[in-house]
Amino acid sequence: MEILHHVASLYHSITHLRHSFLDAHDDTMAASNAFHLATETADFLRANLPEQLARPRVAIVCGSGLGGLAKTVNAEREEFEYKDVPNFPVSTVAGHAGKLIFSTIGQKNVPVLLLVGRAHFYEGYSMDMVTFATRVCKVLGVETMLVTNAAGGLNPDYAVGDIVCLNDHLNIPGFAGFHSLRGPNIEEFGVRFQPLSDAYDLSLRMLVHKTWKELKAQSPNERRLHEGVYAFLCGPTYETRAEGKMLRQFGADVVGMSTVPEIVTARHCGMRVLALSLVTNNVVVEPTIRGDHPDLQGLSPAEVDAYLKRGMANHEEVLETGKQAALDVESLVLAVVSQL
Repeated sequence: MEILHHVASLYHSITHLRHSFLDAHDDTMAASNAFHLATETADFLRANLPEQLARPRVAIVCGSGLGGLAKTVNAEREEFEYKDVPNFPVSTVAGHAGKLIFSTIGQKNVPVLLLVGRAHFYEGYSMDMVTFATRVCKVLGVETMLVTNAAGGLNPDYAVGDIVCLNDHLNIPGFAGFHSLRGPNIEEFGVRFQPLSDAYDLSLRMLVHKTWKELKAQSPNERRLHEGVYAFLCGPTYETRAEGKMLRQFGADVVGMSTVPEIVTARHCGMRVLALSLVTNNVVVEPTIRGDHPDLQGLSPAEVDAYLKRGMANHEEVLETGKQAALDVESLVLAVVSQL
């Protein structure tokens, strides 16, 4: 029996080492192929685009419920479904159309690329695939990435429908190793150790505030523009009460399931970054009521259920809020990009 125990122990050790080697080998292969695959995709797109649209300077990522940003582009445009683009991940989430739009914006005809929908880590994609579109943008010559998202509001001063210009983030999955730059560094894109204290371009944020004031002067409304910190979680579940409270105590103003991997990768590629969050729900941070609380006595099962669901987020609410605020977000993006 003792001999069998040693044999089993040795087998498990060898198996563990083999899997570790294969995982490391897969990471190396993925990293070494990333630049080649992004270049292959960029070459395909250029070959199917007119010259005037083949060199976008600005990429705009349209988050949940914000696909209407596609309406801000000029008449001349070329569209590609994600499923028809080599190597491209396909978005499976409602509110993400899954298409690339090459066009121009504004009277200056700023060449742009719109990514209407994105791939998320929670969909089962690797971080390499979540950030693949960002690297394709770099190869295409994009200089500035404007990333939008729908987010839950943690800051009690934020109202549903407010816009938040991001100035920092908390990469919670990154703390556990789910980082978009994990693996061998891809020298064609950037340095091994990427600083991120300057991740959110200050001059672009200044432009956003200036532009917002001008738009409000032209068309007064109650929607507010803030600056704040975005906490990235993997999803697909929304936050528990305890998680929301913890994130707020950590300094987060909004929370969501995207954006940060793209921003980290964009900065690694040397692109300027601007990010806008639309607050689509208020995250519940109050502790849940105890089961023996006097207020619950005598309530029907339906009343008890309604008590617990107060303020609970759902994806339909996210999309509906996006529709309601879309025009203001579209106007802001159009005015900002027109000046780049």
